[in-house]
Amino acid sequence: MSELLDRHRAVLPAWLALYYDSPLELVSGKGCRVQDADGVSYLDFFGGILTNMLGYDIPEVRQAVEQRLRTGVVHTSTLYLIRSQVELAEKVARISGIPDAKVFFTNSGTEANETALLLATHARRSDQVLALRNSYHGRSYAATAVTGNRSWKNSSLSPLNVHYLHGTDRERFPRLSESEYRRFCVEDLRSCLATATATDVACLLVEPIQGVGGFTAAPDGLLREFKQVLDEYGILLISDEVQTGWGRTGETFWGIQAHGVTPDAMTFAKGLGNGLAIGGVVARGDLLDGLPANGISTFGGNPLSTAAASATLDYLLDHDLQGNAHRLGGKLISGLRAATEKLSVAGAVRGKGLMFALDLVDPDSGRPSPALAAAALEETRKRRLLIGKGGLYGNTLRMAPPLTLSEGEAEEGLSALVGALEAVDRAQAS
Repeated sequence: MSELLDRHRAVLPAWLALYYDSPLELVSGKGCRVQDADGVSYLDFFGGILTNMLGYDIPEVRQAVEQRLRTGVVHTSTLYLIRSQVELAEKVARISGIPDAKVFFTNSGTEANETALLLATHARRSDQVLALRNSYHGRSYAATAVTGNRSWKNSSLSPLNVHYLHGTDRERFPRLSESEYRRFCVEDLRSCLATATATDVACLLVEPIQGVGGFTAAPDGLLREFKQVLDEYGILLISDEVQTGWGRTGETFWGIQAHGVTPDAMTFAKGLGNGLAIGGVVARGDLLDGLPANGISTFGGNPLSTAAASATLDYLLDHDLQGNAHRLGGKLISGLRAATEKLSVAGAVRGKGLMFALDLVDPDSGRPSPALAAAALEETRKRRLLIGKGGLYGNTLRMAPPLTLSEGEAEEGLSALVGALEAVDRAQAS
């Protein structure tokens, strides 16, 4: 592995982060488990950053891909009719809940958000965009511009005029009740529109649960209250469902549905292809049709990715994986809360369904501790469990296992996670 690591460092950028003191090379997978180059098997609780939504080597998805490969045509571009693209778009439009919806496919969540921003800024003839603090929307120029987390912003230059709102930072206002915090956030939005913006604003782009931000979320109902204000000004609401879509949160199919509101557009990616690259925008037809110039996507919506995505979506719906996420997620979150109550390094536990997180804090000061989070990551690996890390301060452990997780695997993962946290707690106390 040291040889491959040396080669990686020689030809890939230094900012391309790798997990663990001794990085892993994953070479095979089955179900919710993967195996590294040394033959060690791991239970995967992060799924390639929420991308392997069904897990690994799913026969139905593999068969769809193999059938497409046998045709000899894995790419034609959007200049030609693509049957699997049309069929997938029909499914996504139908389950989106957006009236008269149309779909445009891309290769990633970043591209999807770029497309949504283009749609909104053109429709509203404005470069002004609202976003939430601690948000993350991708690594490209405009997507970085609307990202509200300094750790992921490489430049202050921007094609957009962006203003950031409160909404996911309730821990900064411990004296406010949830209803008081919601009122504060709505007034913050009104104040921003009255003082910081000029004339028309294009849109508010929001993650129902912030992914890179450490699975922080606005209180249920807040985005509905936001939209009531936005509607007064004609401002569009775009929901970034790259991590929260497809039933992962358990209680709803799309993350924003927890707020009882239908957005003007949603972006998606990650798990839809179960490992194959695909993203997209589903929006009101008039909004998606509104661009005046020609447009194509060379690889977006290609026959191979759309065939895999259609099989993934069918599997998800046929096996009620949203229900599985709701059932097992509730057990995992409540179990983690109960197990960490007495651990001095454990901070807040939060999340919905199979998308949950834990903050690591310094036992003496209570401040965020990225060092302890890194130690916990190493401890989970020792226990053959793969998890993620993130948050505004880099101190948050992120868990998002495949939606096919079994009850036994959930118990196994929880046991390994708690064992790792207990080890970090003991080491800190010694």
